[in-house]
Amino acid sequence: MSGMHLSREFFELIKAIGESKSKQEEDRIIAREVMTLKKKLESGGDKSISATPIPGVPGSGGSGNTLNTNKKKAKEFLVRVLYVEMLGHDGSFGYIKGVELAASQSIVHKRTGYLLCSCCLSPEHEFRFMLINQMQRDLVSSNLLESCGALLAVTSLITPDLVSTVSTQVMGLLEHSAETVRKKAIVCLHRLHQLNDDAVSKQELVEKTRKMLCDRDPAVMGATLNVIEAMARVDVQPFKDLVPSLISILKQICERRLPSEYDYHRIPAPWMQMKIVRILSIIGKNDQQSSEGMYEILGDCLRKAEEAGINASNAIVYECVRTITAIYPFPVLLDAAGNSISRFLSSKSQNLRYLGVTGLASIVERHPKYAADHQLAVIECLEDRDETLLRKTLDLLYRMTNPVNVEFITEKLLHFLRGSTDPYLRKDLTGKICRIAERYAPNNAWYVRTITELFKISGDLVDPAVATNLMSLVAEGTGDENDDEEADRVLRKQAVELYVNLLSKPPSRMPRVLVETMAWVLGEYGYLSSVMPLDAIIDGMCRLLESGSAAKLGGGLPSTRRLVLSAIMKMVAQYGSCPAMAAKVIDNYT
Repeated sequence: MSGMHLSREFFELIKAIGESKSKQEEDRIIAREVMTLKKKLESGGDKSISATPIPGVPGSGGSGNTLNTNKKKAKEFLVRVLYVEMLGHDGSFGYIKGVELAASQSIVHKRTGYLLCSCCLSPEHEFRFMLINQMQRDLVSSNLLESCGALLAVTSLITPDLVSTVSTQVMGLLEHSAETVRKKAIVCLHRLHQLNDDAVSKQELVEKTRKMLCDRDPAVMGATLNVIEAMARVDVQPFKDLVPSLISILKQICERRLPSEYDYHRIPAPWMQMKIVRILSIIGKNDQQSSEGMYEILGDCLRKAEEAGINASNAIVYECVRTITAIYPFPVLLDAAGNSISRFLSSKSQNLRYLGVTGLASIVERHPKYAADHQLAVIECLEDRDETLLRKTLDLLYRMTNPVNVEFITEKLLHFLRGSTDPYLRKDLTGKICRIAERYAPNNAWYVRTITELFKISGDLVDPAVATNLMSLVAEGTGDENDDEEADRVLRKQAVELYVNLLSKPPSRMPRVLVETMAWVLGEYGYLSSVMPLDAIIDGMCRLLESGSAAKLGGGLPSTRRLVLSAIMKMVAQYGSCPAMAAKVIDNYT
C-alpha cells in the first residue's frame, strides 16, 4: 500500500465500491464511509501537528484533530470526500478541510484542496470567499507550481462578482517567464471574460490573445488557439485579419518546423492542426475573400494527412473535409473531400465509416450533387450492426434524398423500418419518410402507394394529417384547373385497386389510419374497381366489420367502425341494391 500512497482502509473502500453488485449496496458502503469520515473529522485521532490557519475560519489550524496533524491523512480524507460526492452523497462536512489544505505549503496538498473546492463548492457557497486571499497570494508567488495551481483554481472557483479581484494578477502572468504559466493564464483570462466582460473587456482580451498567438513557445500558441476558436464562434470579426498568420502557423506545422515533442505517432502537432483548420472554417464561412486565401493550405494539409493513413491523420482529414464544405466553395477541394469520404466509407473500420457518413452529411447539406457518387456506399452501411452508425446512415440518406433518388432511398428506408423494433427510431424514421414522400414524390400514384405502405408498417406513428392529405389528393387530384380530368380518374382507380387488393388479403393487423383511409377511398370510389366487382368489395368490408378482430379494425374503436359502416352504405347506394351480408350488417348496427 505504501507504494500507492493509500491506506489499507482507503484501498478496501475502493475495492468494495468496485465489487458492489447493486446501487443499494453501493449506497450502504458510502453511508458507512460518511460516518467514518465524520468521526475522523470530530475525533482527536492519531497524532497531531499544526495545520495552516485560515483567516476567518474559527478553529482552523488547531491541534486536536488527526486531520490537522498529518497532511498525508488530510489529503486522503479529501480524496475520500470527493468519492462520496461523485457517488451522489453529501460530503459538505469535509469542505472546510479542502479550504484549509488549499493554504498548505505543499503544492501537492494545496492542489488537492483546490481540487475538492473546485469540484464541490457551488457558485454561491460562502467558502469560495475564504479562498480569494489565498488565490491572490498564489497568483503572485515566485513558485510557478503555486501560480499554475492558482490559475486552475481561478477558472473553477471565481464567480462574476469576484473577477475584478484577480484579473490584474492573471494579466500579469501573461508575461511570466515560464511557458506553463503563460498558457494557463490566457485560458484563465478568457474564463474571466466569460464571467464578467466588464472587468475583462472584449477589446482587452482580443489584444492579449493576438499577442499570445505570436508567443515564442508552441504550447502557449496552442492554448491561445483554443481561446481564439471560442471567441470566433461568438464574434468572428476581430479575427478576420488573422487568416495569413493562421495559414503561416499551419504551414510551419505541416512542414515539421515544430519540435518533435509535439508529434503524435509521427503526425506533427495534430491537435493544433485541427484547431487551426476549425478556426479557418469559422472565418471562411460566407466570406469569399478569406476563403480564397485558405484553399492552398487546406489542400496541402488534406493531402499530407491522407498520406499518413493513421487515426490521428484521419481526424485531420475529417476536420479538413468539414472546413472545405463550410467555407466558400472551391470545386477542386470539394472533389478532394469527396475522395477522402469515399475512402472512409469503403473502410472495414466502423469508426472510419462513421466519419465517412458524418463527413458526407456535411458535404450533402451544402452541395447535394455529391450525394449520387456515394449513394451505394452509404446504403451498404445499413447492413452494419453498429447502432450508432445505422442511425447516422439513416439520417444521411434522408439528407441525400432528391427527386432523382427518392424512390430508391424511400424503398430502403421502408425496408429498414419493417425490421426495426426501436420505438424512437421508428417514430423518427416514419416522420422522415412522410416528409421526403411529400417533398419529392415523382407522381401522385407513387405517393399513394408509398404512404399506404407506410400505414401498413407503422400506421400508429403516422401524423393523422398525412392521411387527410392523401384523401384530399385522391379526391381533388392535382388541384390544377387545366389538368386532365382523366388523369385524376386514373389516380382514383389506382387507389381503389390498391385498397381492394389489401381487402382481399388483409394483414393480421391493420392500424387505424389504414382502415379509415381504405374505408373512405372504397366508399367514395369503389365503383371504379376493375379487379373485383362492387358487391364483392361490399362483402369484404362486411366480413372485416363482422370479424370481431380489433387488430384488423385498427383497435376496433367505435369511430373506426362507423367509418367502415358508412363506406358499406355508400357502396350499397352505388351498387343499386343491398346484398344480403350488407343488409345483415346494417341491421346489426342500426
